[in-house]
Amino acid sequence: MRRPENISKKAQLISGIGASSWFTIKKENESYRIERFSVDGELECSRLFDAKPSSFDVNKLFEFTYLSHCKECTIIQNGLTYKFYSNEY
Repeated sequence: MRRPENISKKAQLISGIGASSWFTIKKENESYRIERFSVDGELECSRLFDAKPSSFDVNKLFEFTYLSHCKECTIIQNGLTYKFYSNEY
């Protein structure tokens, strides 16, 4: 699937049966800003999240995986599964 021009080259695509989405993450103070975009490049949500466990390193390789949506995201890094919970609900 082609990445829309407005989506960061660092974005990762999670393909789904019903819908697919692009995800980006960046450190913002002590939290993480995760944005979700439709396959067409429309911003669906942009929220702050906290990681559990807190040892996640945004500068190391990682992969977004299921279950990821606007309230909770899952990332695998170095064999560990990190859950990100939005603190904006």
